Amino acid sequence: MAHFAEIIDGKVVRVIVVSNNDCPDPAPDNEAQGQAFIASLGLPGKWVQTSYSSSFRFNYAGIGWTWDSVAGAFYAPQPFASWILDDSYTWQAPKPYPNNEENYIWDETLLEWVEYESEN
Repeated sequence: MAHFAEIIDGKVVRVIVVSNNDCPDPAPDNEAQGQAFIASLGLPGKWVQTSYSSSFRFNYAGIGWTWDSVAGAFYAPQPFASWILDDSYTWQAPKPYPNNEENYIWDETLLEWVEYESEN
């Protein structure tokens, strides 16, 4: 199966699946086949192939995600103003997640991970 994201103004608005019968070459070499098939269905617009396994274009596209055509990358919306997009197009907190058995959530006001207890 091949997956394609519809892009409007640099944003992913939907993701569809195209059968291997309609897009037979191995990804990502089959992008043009998939785009032609999508056009034959009467679906206009810009369609960019995305990888469910994230084997190309860095991340699997999601609705509301950004498509960076220069980098050839999909990435999620920024979760907090302080987080930075890294070289693999993944958002990173300014401080690493603590490496222990506790649970934490990010506190944007304190700019740090704060321990919390889950309700069981």
